Amino acid sequence: MADVTHLRAAGVSLVLDFSGGTLPRVRYWGADLGELDSAALAAVVLAQQPHPIGNSVDGPVDVAVLPEQSAGWLGTPGIIGNRGGRDFSTAFRVVSVDGPVDGSAVSVAGPVVRAVDEVAGLALELTIELTPSGLVRQRAVLSNTGSSEFTVDAVNLTLPVPGQAVEILDFTGRWTRERSPQRTPWTQGLRVRENRTGRTGYDSAYLFAAGTSGFDNRSGEIWAVHTAWSGNHRTFAEKTYHSVSLLGSGELLLSGEVVLAPGESYTSPWQYASYGHGLDEVSGRFHQYLRSRPSHPSSPRPVVVNTWEAVYFDHDLGRLKALADAAASIGGERFVLDDGWFGSRRDDQRGLGDWYVSDEVWPDGLKPLTDHVTGLGMQFGIWVEPEMINPDSDLARAHPDWIMAAGDRLPGAARHQQVLDLARPEAFEHILERLDDLLSTYPVSYLKWDHNRDLVDAGHRPTGRAGVHGQTLAIYRLLDELRRRHPGVEIESCSSGGGRVDLEILERTDRVWVSDCIDALERQSMQRWTNALIPLELMGTHVGSGTSHTTHRQHPIDFRAGTALFGHFGIEWDLTKASASDLERLTSWVALYKELRPLLHTGVSVHGDHSDPAINVHGVVAEDGSDAVFAIVALATSEFYPPGAVRLPGLSPDRTYHVRPLPPGDVPDGNAHNWGVQLPWWQPEGVTLPGRVLTTAGVQAPVLHPERLVLLRATAL
Repeated sequence: MADVTHLRAAGVSLVLDFSGGTLPRVRYWGADLGELDSAALAAVVLAQQPHPIGNSVDGPVDVAVLPEQSAGWLGTPGIIGNRGGRDFSTAFRVVSVDGPVDGSAVSVAGPVVRAVDEVAGLALELTIELTPSGLVRQRAVLSNTGSSEFTVDAVNLTLPVPGQAVEILDFTGRWTRERSPQRTPWTQGLRVRENRTGRTGYDSAYLFAAGTSGFDNRSGEIWAVHTAWSGNHRTFAEKTYHSVSLLGSGELLLSGEVVLAPGESYTSPWQYASYGHGLDEVSGRFHQYLRSRPSHPSSPRPVVVNTWEAVYFDHDLGRLKALADAAASIGGERFVLDDGWFGSRRDDQRGLGDWYVSDEVWPDGLKPLTDHVTGLGMQFGIWVEPEMINPDSDLARAHPDWIMAAGDRLPGAARHQQVLDLARPEAFEHILERLDDLLSTYPVSYLKWDHNRDLVDAGHRPTGRAGVHGQTLAIYRLLDELRRRHPGVEIESCSSGGGRVDLEILERTDRVWVSDCIDALERQSMQRWTNALIPLELMGTHVGSGTSHTTHRQHPIDFRAGTALFGHFGIEWDLTKASASDLERLTSWVALYKELRPLLHTGVSVHGDHSDPAINVHGVVAEDGSDAVFAIVALATSEFYPPGAVRLPGLSPDRTYHVRPLPPGDVPDGNAHNWGVQLPWWQPEGVTLPGRVLTTAGVQAPVLHPERLVLLRATAL
């Protein structure tokens, strides 16, 4: 077995050291090192080996992808667990490596490493990959080969980063303000982001990035990790005084949650990691990976019209038909019936869990509405929340023991609801049967799948044993089985808005709901940072009414629609009450989305590094550089008047582009227009300039009122 392997893809190198028979060490992860022969690789490993330090074990302290205290590492262990108080410290010995390990391989597959610790009675399988887009992907399977139970408290996969990474970017947030960026210096010690909400969480680390000082969208070296798990998880950065810097992650297991009987195994979440120059390149690797999956949505993303902010719980057939008519008239392609169609669900206090069409509201079933919607040429979608239950429901009265709880006491209610224990086989089968019946009875092409509370005291009854891990696996099994039975149905991951957005839920869903807040100003930030991980076509972006449902802020139609354009476009607004001028304008925006979606949903997302925090420039450039669309957004008033030039990132430097305002986003409404002053180049004929000029000198931006935007189109000649 060779000692070194070199994986290369898309400008990234990963050098793995297998020498000594211990778990693999990453000697290098970063920009492509080029083609290296065996001798050169051996020299790389030699040059990167750590210096022995005083007052520790004799010899260098090597940190593996699963760090072990037995190797001298006294930081966060890779495996935390015990067998009745013993075997807390592992010393794995590699027994086989399948994959490219000949010392000079150029590959994107990566090795599968099998190791054992005979004394601890444990076996380990490590999968380490480099995807064609340059993402590192790794996962561990820990098996109990002993004769007694082994308690698993944590499995933490790590990757080293160089010392020049001195700054951390991660995310916080709350309901209606998901994925808010925060930056901190990376100093010595441990910076940990833990999520214990039982879902991905509003304030999860999301994309945990470390980089050179001042890194930005288009500059600086960055190393970033994402924990692909929809339950509790932990992501951390650790820096020691002896020049070791690690990014790590894993599932956050509750006490006693995973106890392996002899022969049983625990599989960690996938850890994804991206290296790049600038955040756009880091994000682009994730986007390319997601788009390469066979399950990635391939049909044009339809214009969605959702009923929630239009009718709420008022499910009147005549009103909904009129809304569907209005939706079709402006170009809607998918009509989604939201909460309130089932059981006694006339408000949010009852009926959750009773997945039967309400006789009270729908005496003839949903067929009159589905026939009307499909007759208009639109797809029909529907809202469900299968993981939750109202205590005031027939299901809760019949099966109170199906509610998750830590023993006899019920968790505190949230939104008048509790959590249905889907790890309980009979509860799982009941929900599967009800959803299967719904999808078999009606022409449902889309499920808006919601999840509206944190998991508190989430135990399996009657024992009360901690159950977030089991619940997370159960929801994956439920989604997998429904997709197997109904492969044509698309599913959206919604969780009180954007509370469940991660790469593992996206293995089973076709889009995520960014936030329950569709205030266009708030969405400018939330959509940008959701896009840091996932491409635009997977992000639900809707046009709301003139007055925001969540903030009561008011915006004109062009700002609302121009914001929603950059995503999977939809509408959540009572169109029957919209003015004729707004409907006409909205129809133009819908037409533009349909024209641009081949570009928006296959191109490269780019974000400018503009010096003025009041101005935001972002857009999408075709992969071949032939076409691009940009938004210039005034987030607030600026200290500069006029705002000056803006650079257009991502264009091919050696191509020449025709740049012009893009209707209907071509109407600046800044104060300059009140004086009859025009920006000289802001004309339908625009300007023609080389890409190098547009990315370095840019073009003058028009004066905009705050909370307004305009669009540019750049087409290569």
